[in-house]
Amino acid sequence: MAEALYVIKVGGNVIDNPALLDRFLADFAQVKGHKVLIHGGGKIATRIGDKLGIESKYVDGRRITDAATIDVVTMVYGGLVNKQVVAKLQSLQCNAIGLTGADANIIPAVKRPVKTIDYGFVGDVEPSKLNVAPLKAMLEAGLTPVFAPLTHDGNSQILNTNADTIASSLATALSAHYTVRLIYCFEKRGVLRDANDDNAVINLIDREIYQQLLADGVLSDGILPKLENAFSAIESGVNEVLIGHANDVLPNTTGAVAGTLIR
Repeated sequence: MAEALYVIKVGGNVIDNPALLDRFLADFAQVKGHKVLIHGGGKIATRIGDKLGIESKYVDGRRITDAATIDVVTMVYGGLVNKQVVAKLQSLQCNAIGLTGADANIIPAVKRPVKTIDYGFVGDVEPSKLNVAPLKAMLEAGLTPVFAPLTHDGNSQILNTNADTIASSLATALSAHYTVRLIYCFEKRGVLRDANDDNAVINLIDREIYQQLLADGVLSDGILPKLENAFSAIESGVNEVLIGHANDVLPNTTGAVAGTLIR
């Protein structure tokens, strides 16, 4: 049987809250075996952009990444946030290495084509072109890769790319070599039947249950992309996907399920 690998994405309010992030990283550092971390950092990028006089623009909750904004997110995601996370993990005896999709050509992407909306320098991952050989070599060498949500187009252009999608894409590509559990960590305890009730966790969702939840109008808009990424990953070879609270990352890497398991 293939070795276990945990591909873990942390985002939401956890990245923006130093106390929550410190707790999460302390737990993440204790996760045994092979692991990969993917982080966001949108609110920090917005704050830094504001200080620089660069206004953040959104359409339907998605950031428009113009020429000024791609510079900001590259600095914030690939520099400030990524290196702070790596330095913290090093202090916890977790030998982390900070990466973007451009490093070792691991995640090539294409600039999102303009349809009704021009999202600017936003990258769509091409799963068939992921280059995980260098990533596998890092894992086998005992390193813990930490990815910022940035990719590249092969022609020197950095692209802003959804961190959930990067996590799903990496988990899928690595499932050819490992038994992968993809874990999305955020500030909620899982997928909730009632968005206002943190205790209303749906413990298990399969495609049939998912379709019923959609028909019943139970799911909030914010969770839908995570679920679509989850099912896409499972249908492409990932063993399991789990959506849960950042504080539960340790039990969720030791065989338990604290949150919502997607199968």
